[in-house]
Amino acid sequence: MTLPPPPPGSVPPPNGFQPPHGGPSGYPGQGFPSQSWQQTPLQPRPPKRGNGWKWALGAVALVAVIAVTAAVTVSVVDNGDEGGSTAASASPSTAAPANSDIASANDTGPVAVILEDPSCATQSPVISAYAHRTKNGWEKRDPAVAATEWTPDVRAQHEAAGQAFRDAADQLIVSAKLTPHRVMRELYEQFIAYGRAYADSVPTYTPVDNNLAVAAIHAADAIDRICAAIGYGSAGARGPMVPTPPTPSDVAPVREPSDAQKLLSEPNPVCPEWISAKESFGTNSASWAQISPDIPAVEWSPEQRKINDDVVPVMNLFNTQLSALGRQSENPTLRDFADLAVQYRQAYLEALPTYTRADDHLAPTSIRIAALVESACRALG
Repeated sequence: MTLPPPPPGSVPPPNGFQPPHGGPSGYPGQGFPSQSWQQTPLQPRPPKRGNGWKWALGAVALVAVIAVTAAVTVSVVDNGDEGGSTAASASPSTAAPANSDIASANDTGPVAVILEDPSCATQSPVISAYAHRTKNGWEKRDPAVAATEWTPDVRAQHEAAGQAFRDAADQLIVSAKLTPHRVMRELYEQFIAYGRAYADSVPTYTPVDNNLAVAAIHAADAIDRICAAIGYGSAGARGPMVPTPPTPSDVAPVREPSDAQKLLSEPNPVCPEWISAKESFGTNSASWAQISPDIPAVEWSPEQRKINDDVVPVMNLFNTQLSALGRQSENPTLRDFADLAVQYRQAYLEALPTYTRADDHLAPTSIRIAALVESACRALG
């Protein structure tokens, strides 16, 4: 299904929510079938409608969010909730210092659909600005052309895009600290790590480095769509229907988001199977992807209903594969992403019998998270 936000008046966003902004397109053809929503990780979206956050009030809203979240941070740390980061392994006892300003520092619980998150307001203008800055011709780049073959104009586009990634990475450190959810922080950290890595690669860019940009793009879009699912109510409506996975035996150690590390620094044995599973899912769900998300379940034609019925076992198989591969990876952050992708896809499956336009962000969240892991695998060559 395609991914633009609901049309004006269909599902009004609540106060303080800004829908996904869109951003630079990634590298088409990396495990996605020909559907446009699957080829390009981020697409332009209309400006926010209705009574959402106005830019004129942005500074005031941001101060308010930070003030409220400060109390959340103290509460989360004192109550000993969850923890985690992007490193490969850690002891269950890993925790941030008692005075940590990372709200998710003690989040060690199971990953689930996120029902609310104060960092959504702070990430919104940052991702919007970075998306705008990378629409300078860079979004139409040929990723197969190495830096040694760039014209001066193309080099300038890449350098500007690299700086946009770097600036957004620096600005999202605040959001990474604000979120009380370990896995949401890990998504921020992956944008930070891969965005910086791409910026660093620009002077000597080779085609494999495009995967660094694509990984960052997928992380940003996953964050945006998690916030969209919260804002449009689908997370709250469908998330509680999904069984919670077991509490992990360990989580990745907490580190400062400013020192975020890439998901994979060396090849992981599950990468080939992950890529293969995702490519197969794209092929086997191609008919489903063509159905407009604007059509609620009560208005599906018999053919559309059959297509949606037929995609259920395809999605269930993909969930089973990702869940197993996450555990086999022995990488706590990759396992968290596998669990999060499964949770959002299962929420979409729960929504299917009574699907409405508001549910459209659930499956794409899962797809973007799976694509982030795929891109991290491909970035290693």
